[in-house]
Amino acid sequence: MKSVIGKNLKSLRVANGYNQENVADFIGINRSTYSNYESGEREAPLDVLEKAATLFGCELSLLFEEDVNAVKSMLACAFRADNLDDEDMKEVADFKNIVMNYLKMEKLLAK
Repeated sequence: MKSVIGKNLKSLRVANGYNQENVADFIGINRSTYSNYESGEREAPLDVLEKAATLFGCELSLLFEEDVNAVKSMLACAFRADNLDDEDMKEVADFKNIVMNYLKMEKLLAK
């Protein structure tokens, strides 16, 4: 499972135009630690995965997804921006969280 999570972390990071340093800073860990999660060498703790999912604007469960097509469908909606500082990344993550919550509410109200 570590390799699946690592592959998905990398795919989401690249699709969003972030480097490992950006993501590690946002999560609050060293870049080398984050690199070990992406490579599948270390198992990422739940709090790290939750922060990464928030940054990438996806459900936490997507990080565990083995179906490449499910991950690719999420990548089509990736928000890309260059030269973001720490505050910009926090604002992007907050915005993605608002969108995710809106989509959940829409889904619930449609039932």
